[in-house]
Amino acid sequence: MSDRILLTLNPGSSSIKLGLFATDEDGPKSFGKGAIDLRQAPLTLHLTEHERTTEIPLKADVTDDLHDVIEETFGWIAQHFARADLAAVGHRVVHGGDRFAGPARITEDTLAAIEGLIPLAPLHQPQSVRLIRAVRHLRPTLPQVASFDTAFHRTQSDLVRRFAIPRALFDEGVKRYGFHGLSFTFIAGELKRIAPDVAAGRVVIAHLGSGASLCGLEGGQSRDTSMSFSTLDGIPMATRPGALDPGVLIHLVKTRGMSIEAVEDMLYHKAGLLGVSGLSADTRELLASPEPAAREALDLFAFRIAREIAATANTLGGLDALVFTAGIGEHQPQVRAAICDHLAWLGVALDPSANAMSATHIAAASAKIAVFVIPTDEEQVIADETHATLRDQETPP
Repeated sequence: MSDRILLTLNPGSSSIKLGLFATDEDGPKSFGKGAIDLRQAPLTLHLTEHERTTEIPLKADVTDDLHDVIEETFGWIAQHFARADLAAVGHRVVHGGDRFAGPARITEDTLAAIEGLIPLAPLHQPQSVRLIRAVRHLRPTLPQVASFDTAFHRTQSDLVRRFAIPRALFDEGVKRYGFHGLSFTFIAGELKRIAPDVAAGRVVIAHLGSGASLCGLEGGQSRDTSMSFSTLDGIPMATRPGALDPGVLIHLVKTRGMSIEAVEDMLYHKAGLLGVSGLSADTRELLASPEPAAREALDLFAFRIAREIAATANTLGGLDALVFTAGIGEHQPQVRAAICDHLAWLGVALDPSANAMSATHIAAASAKIAVFVIPTDEEQVIADETHATLRDQETPP
């Protein structure tokens, strides 16, 4: 391990994922990953280092500013890796708006811009801001870099990004941004390494996890994506609905008398697989359930994903390959098979044995469309972007 550590922080609504990277002239190399569930009491840092998992109890209380949590976490890193220096921190930031087309070193100006985007991502952006501020409070001079989920999609045309609403709203920022860009960045790079000829063509990546979205790539660049202005749009997710007639929301507020706060809570936390099944947001539990509502939730999930893949292929003018990634996409053959069954008319066909093993190549020999399963790694992208940003500014970690 290098004597210089780069740390990545990837916040969720109630959790923090960490990545530990050794750095040298060849770039960051992962040697550990961790997670802290902020809902757990007492807190525990779950750390996997060289395939060995350790649970480190934390004494810190969860406060709005997270100062104590970050201080104790940094203290543990310093103690455990006594000969190493924490050289930089990279952050996943969900929204970069139209300001950020790539990673940016965090300064007063960039932090103010990130905070200014909170209205566009009110549930996600504040988590990144408080982590950035907590690190600055503890280590004011430690270099920090932001990697933006929206940046990957800046190659899309205004035709794709525009809603059919008054033009002034588009000019004010009400447009399709797209998310999961760090995951799509990683997969685009891996596909180029694995199958460069395929990567040069028309590809749809299906990032299927608790949050889920699709991205259509042409020559490795984003041309369309299912998520748009918010992380609610597109395909159904664990607890989010995906595309929804806005008339439903008007009805719930005006006719049913629901508050905006109640509607927001329903859309983010009570819809999707959980809402349809009434049982669980976890596809593994739904696959194991004999309840008809569980089957219906899974059927709807597969149907809507397949329909969106076909729509994305229309943007691309065809389809050469489909890539499954993230928790569901990487590990659940039944879900992949159900989606691909709907796409048989496009020439999608799976090899049942390869699919069951979650092999890298899972298309049948007779298929017209290549199908891959590729594990994603957002933390590696954050680390790479952090290292490159600071190297270009002559302060490499």
